Amino acid sequence: MSVKRTIAIAFTLFMLAGTVYAQVPGGNVYFGYSYMSADLVSNNRTSLNGWNGSIEGKVLPFIGIVADFSGEYGTAPVLSACLVVSFGPCLPPSASTHIQTFLFGPRVSVSVAKFRPFAEALIGAGHISENASPFSNSDTSFAYALGGGLDYHLIPLISWRLEGDMVQTRFFSNTQNNVRISTGIVIHF
Repeated sequence: MSVKRTIAIAFTLFMLAGTVYAQVPGGNVYFGYSYMSADLVSNNRTSLNGWNGSIEGKVLPFIGIVADFSGEYGTAPVLSACLVVSFGPCLPPSASTHIQTFLFGPRVSVSVAKFRPFAEALIGAGHISENASPFSNSDTSFAYALGGGLDYHLIPLISWRLEGDMVQTRFFSNTQNNVRISTGIVIHF
């Protein structure tokens, strides 16, 4: 094989590889602060603070697959039990409460100038841990989230995100409808 032919084949493969790479839609990684208004006890909402992170891989220019993870922490009335006082009513003690969610699903988005609005439907699992010394309890249940948000492009490959989701869990055989709001940095690839 001649040197010219080898160079021509190498150049052609290089150009085709570049074209194929340009067709990969990309994705993003997000990490930020999260606030959850948790529906742990009927007629009483609990404020929890924590973090939210996700990774999105684009399968089409407008559709991505998302893995979303979050952890919220705070003090809340005990969901699963109450403290019985001698000859008195059942009083729910407060407990150190941790809620983690592990959710996966599709996200639809479109870029308009510096903005990228998106909507998502995620399913997975939620886990709650309650610790009211000397008692502790935990449960894992099915969870899903419906919501969306907005990314604002700051500089190349970096955006700021504001996101809101309704997260439903079923801890201790009860249904909770929680509101999660998060904000943070998005790195695009």
